[in-house]
Amino acid sequence: MQMRKIAGVFLLSVAIPATPAQAQIQVFPTGGEPMQMPMPQPGRQMKTGTARIKGRLVGAETGAPVRRAQVRISGPEIMPKAATTDNDGVYELRDLPAGRYTVNATKSGYVSVGYGQSRPFESGKTIELTDGQVLEKADITMPRGSVISGRIIDEFGEPVADAAVSAMRSSWSNGKRRLQNTGRTATTNDLGQFRLYGLPPGDYYVSATLRGTQEMIVAEMAMIAMSTGGASESPRSGYAPTYYPGTANGAEAQKLTLAVGQEAQNTDFGLIPVRLAKISGAVVGSDGRPLEGVAVSATPRSAAVGSIIFPSGGSGRTDKNGNFTLSGVSPGDYTLSARTSGVVSTTGDGDRMVFTMTRTMGTGGGGDGVSETGSVPLSVSGDDLTNVMIVTSKGTTVTGKVVYEGGSKPTTNTLRISAAAMGADGPLAALGGGSSSVTPDGTFEMKGLSGPRIFRVSNIPAGWVLKAVRLNGTDVTDNGIDVRPTDPVNGVEVVLTSKSTEVTGSVKAGNDPATDYTVVIFSDDPDKWTAPMTRHVVSARPNQEGRFQVKHLPAGTYYVVALDYIPQGDWNDPDVLERLKPKATRLSLTEGDVQNLALTLDSM
Repeated sequence: MQMRKIAGVFLLSVAIPATPAQAQIQVFPTGGEPMQMPMPQPGRQMKTGTARIKGRLVGAETGAPVRRAQVRISGPEIMPKAATTDNDGVYELRDLPAGRYTVNATKSGYVSVGYGQSRPFESGKTIELTDGQVLEKADITMPRGSVISGRIIDEFGEPVADAAVSAMRSSWSNGKRRLQNTGRTATTNDLGQFRLYGLPPGDYYVSATLRGTQEMIVAEMAMIAMSTGGASESPRSGYAPTYYPGTANGAEAQKLTLAVGQEAQNTDFGLIPVRLAKISGAVVGSDGRPLEGVAVSATPRSAAVGSIIFPSGGSGRTDKNGNFTLSGVSPGDYTLSARTSGVVSTTGDGDRMVFTMTRTMGTGGGGDGVSETGSVPLSVSGDDLTNVMIVTSKGTTVTGKVVYEGGSKPTTNTLRISAAAMGADGPLAALGGGSSSVTPDGTFEMKGLSGPRIFRVSNIPAGWVLKAVRLNGTDVTDNGIDVRPTDPVNGVEVVLTSKSTEVTGSVKAGNDPATDYTVVIFSDDPDKWTAPMTRHVVSARPNQEGRFQVKHLPAGTYYVVALDYIPQGDWNDPDVLERLKPKATRLSLTEGDVQNLALTLDSM
């Protein structure tokens, strides 16, 4: 892979998902929005073809062409492609192989929408293409975006510049309904003014934080102190993350309801002043020796429903004696974590990429190059916390093998096994994720693991699907295992099967075929609704011909219902699923089962 040089300072993040065929590189310019840079997953050969998609973008209010809009297509067999609409609002996407695709359109000032999307917070329809097919009139209607504008002030009524303002929505995630960022953010100007635009109609909450600016001030003061050889006192007061109309409690935030193209003006509120704390202590390795150069960070813990996860409450590195100090931490509940970090390099081999750990940063804890992690919970009230001790652990080794059932073993092996760290609120980045490629004989090994882990497989060959993960004969696919640092785990069995389930069908509204709906399929066992990374609750939208398809559900008994509309993600809410049960049809799937359903459209 080649990367061209870009002027400036950047953070590079590589994300390899558990099941899709594509990974994403994100390049974060300091102080800017991330730029998505797609790349093929290791060992995956991207395809080309002769199919084409052509359509037109028009404004919802006027029907006029939307010019210079970006239209992007993505699918499991291709690198994402983009086209720009011409003066007539027309776009065309070429050289596509047969497959299933999603198409999305964006333009400043408009709501970003997908092909076939007719309502806010709804997925678009899939497009299914055969070899050489030309799909005409894949038209997209784009409504004007709604706007939230206002002004952020301090406790004296003075404007606050450089505050990060976000539009939040209440949605179900990781077992709780909470406020989550919609992805739309703004920064206040010198008058404290902000403008959040391009929002779909709906309900929003607005939050503002100055934490990022405070951290930069602390970092600058530390650099000045280092250059002058003197000491610099960090700020002792700052501002808590604040919700409109001026509360630090997410449960007290006021909801704003926006119609299409509406602007909610004068959304003014003041930041809540708080006393900032200093956290100091030491990091000790598994051998009892201090760790030098270890990254230490304070990450807010998700608390009650309606809470929000903000960026780190502070970060730093240990000195030669293992000591650390985090300054400018606002009141709240945190997880203070320390992790020795490895430097990862890549080498290319055709379409494969090999990731190699070249060295470990953080020394003094044994010197064998194995990463160590540790964490402690903290509650910060504004008073300084001293003598906080973090003891890290090397974790342990997990070994296992991949077993193929229902067919001949694939001739090529590009599998990768991951062990995601899980907690009460979902993935825990502080504990670190383990992953391993699978050797030609089907075995794998992951080192440095501890805590609750759930196993998944990426880059599965076509025609195969994850059936189960077993340990000593027990199925741990959906609940994972608790890895103890001192107890190696051997004999993890990852089972892949060629007998995949498939559910297809059509929906009727009265006596007429329905072409715009969402199908929700969910297990009859409520415990599986809230399992981490659940495989037992899925949704599907129809293709351009009005048919739906769901593949790779685990064998079991399910409810299935077709709805005229359900906001994206609401099918993960157990209360919603309970309400849907009386409307739903029972569905029993055995391994390898293929069923075609005829459903009747319902409403929430």
